[in-house]
Amino acid sequence: MEISKCEIRLGVVFRDRGLLSQALVHGSYINENHGNQSASNERMEFLGDAVLGMVMAEKLYASLPSKAEGTLTGVRASLVRRESLATAARALALGECILMGHGEEATGGRDKDRNLADAFEAVVGAIYLDQGHAVARAFVLRHLGDQLASVLLNGSLPNYKALLQECLQAQDDPLPRYELESTGPDHNKRFTAVVLLHGKAIGEGTGHSKKAAETAAARCALAALRSREV
Repeated sequence: MEISKCEIRLGVVFRDRGLLSQALVHGSYINENHGNQSASNERMEFLGDAVLGMVMAEKLYASLPSKAEGTLTGVRASLVRRESLATAARALALGECILMGHGEEATGGRDKDRNLADAFEAVVGAIYLDQGHAVARAFVLRHLGDQLASVLLNGSLPNYKALLQECLQAQDDPLPRYELESTGPDHNKRFTAVVLLHGKAIGEGTGHSKKAAETAAARCALAALRSREV
């Protein structure tokens, strides 16, 4: 996928597009093409992990002034864990942007939680290098904001299908309808879910289970509704 299209999905225009390109190079691509491993996104992933931790620590410190260190550490861990970052990456369709080897792609690599979470961290690292802490912080809070708000309010990660339903009910809209399709062999199925409202698609998501696909689609639809794109 063209870097410019990835920039549109991320909502960030890079000064140095080479940083974003490197953030999207999976190690399997380097291995298959006999390149230098340092050209993969692993170093940026390392940096992005640190930036993510700092942003969340900073936000939680300000938002939970009465909580002890142990509690803050646990909440931060839930927000930056692999599943949370993979959910954010799916909402951005980041898997489609990753450059990876044929072997990894053939085994469903574009939708693996680890690959998606690593790519999200690497993108955060690239944004930090390109535009500094403030822009990286805004990106993190924008794309992990729902999860952060849910943890602060309920002590748990968000249920996007329930949040979408609540949003539609508040607007006197009918309940959403989900359509599912699957592709691939039984041992490596990939599901695509589309959220329909008044017969119109308002969100789409993919995953290796029906639940994961519907969750990703609901999050996409919710983001569109909140930004008044629907």
